[in-house]
This record gives sequence, structure tokens and C-alpha cells, in this order.
Amino acid sequence: MDLDININPNQQQPLPGTEQKMDPIPIHDNPEYIGSGKLKDKVAIITGADSGIGKAVAIAFAKEGAKIVAAYLNEDEDAQDTKAQIEKYNGQCILVKGDLSISKMSESIINQTIEKFGKLDILVNHAGEQYQTNSLQDVTDESLGDIFKVNVFSMFYLTREALKHMKKGAAIINTVSVVAYKGNPMLLDYSSTKGANLAFTRALAASLASKGIRVNAVAPGPIWTPLIPASFSQDKLKEFGKDTPMGRMGQPFELAPAYVYLASEIDSSYVTGQVLHVNGGTPVNS
Repeated sequence: MDLDININPNQQQPLPGTEQKMDPIPIHDNPEYIGSGKLKDKVAIITGADSGIGKAVAIAFAKEGAKIVAAYLNEDEDAQDTKAQIEKYNGQCILVKGDLSISKMSESIINQTIEKFGKLDILVNHAGEQYQTNSLQDVTDESLGDIFKVNVFSMFYLTREALKHMKKGAAIINTVSVVAYKGNPMLLDYSSTKGANLAFTRALAASLASKGIRVNAVAPGPIWTPLIPASFSQDKLKEFGKDTPMGRMGQPFELAPAYVYLASEIDSSYVTGQVLHVNGGTPVNS
């Protein structure tokens, strides 16, 4: 599979973005990835599962035997495709639509999960948003509040509700970012939220270790998802991912195995408070 793909830079979208308008369409599913039952009969909530990395994780989890609750904001067409991809592999999936920055939405997601599947084993906090900010002056009070509500507050809300039903052996996986470690001058507020996600992961891991609930994170590098054409200018799109040692952007399916590893008691039973870096070779301090 040739992954050195050129982006059409003339494709800006309004946030949160949709895959249907992207050129090229992101690659979510690796047909060579064959599941082996690592998550058989597990129930997993994945936020931001309508597209991009969240969608790829949902598909990989389904291949491994998990039942999926795919939470998303308002991208109905993308979400329906996620459900269809999961069902193609004989997986089960329910879609839950709503704004995670509102705390009541977390209650709704958990309630629907328990009503449908009767338990919760895995929580993937992936949903997020970003804006290009060329200087600190671009970060308004309103935009700062909005991005922290979506990227940070929602993670607290949903995890707090989820823990009411998670038992020993459960796993929580948060999506951080390479920018939490190296920063990004055009993503000042986003970088700050990802730093908060990282600290939350480590603190929560320490808090829950005695209960047998593992908490880890994945830190993606530049990955081709709807957030990118919805966030960056044409000039930024032209160079997206080219500054990595591998010289290209990543595709969503390339991250999915990292989430499977962290979700699986078979593979990562002695791993908590850690971050897996899937970023095209950029060295970071872990």
C-alpha cells in the first residue's frame, strides 16, 4: 500500500469537518489486519468515532471482537459509514450523537451503553478539536473556553461517568498528541489541552492502579483526518506531515493497533500511565 499520498491543498472545511469532502479520503481499514479475539465480548465506547483515528480504532476493535459504542458530534454520514464498516466484519455497533462538552451528554452515552450491552470494559477518549492560531492574540476568551470544554472537560465528564461501571481489568485510553511534547506555534491552545490530557492520563493511572483499571494514552503525529482541512490553511496543508523523519503524514489505520494493544489485557496487563508515540519518527521525551 502506497502511503506517500499528496493532499489537495484547496479543500478547507468548517469545523469539525467531514470525510466525504476530503481529497484523498483517509484510510481507516487495513485489510491485512486480521483480528485474533483479543477483545472478544468486550464493550468499548469510542468518542470521535465517526471519522479519522476514532473510526479506525472502532473498526480494529470490532475485528478483535469488541462491541462498539461510537459517539460523535453531528457528522451523521460519516458515523453511519463507521457503523457499516463494523457490521461488515459482523460486529455490533450503536451510534450516539451529541455534544460531549455538555456534561449531561456523558450520562446519556453511559446509560445507552449499559442499556444495550449491560457493561463497559474499554473507554477511548478521542474526540477533540483544534484551530490554527498564528499568535497568542488569535486565542480569544471564547475560543479558549470552547477548546478546553471539548478536549479536556469532556474527558473528565465521560471518564467520571464511565468509572461507575468499569471493573478490574478495564482499560481507559486517551488520545494525546505529539504537540503535548514538542509544542506547535500554530496550535497554542490545542497544545495546551493535549498537555492537560497527558497529565490527566498519568494522574488517573496512579489513582486507579489499585483498582486494576489501566489508563494509558496514544500520542499521534500528523495524521490525515477531517480536523486537518478544517483547521489549517492551504500553505499548511501543502506541507502537512513532510517535516517528520518518515517524510509523510500518517493514515488513521496506522494508529489502530496501538489502541488495540493498550485495550487488550492479553497484551498490556502490566502497562499503565504510559504513552505510545505513533508519529512518523519524531523523537520526544516520554
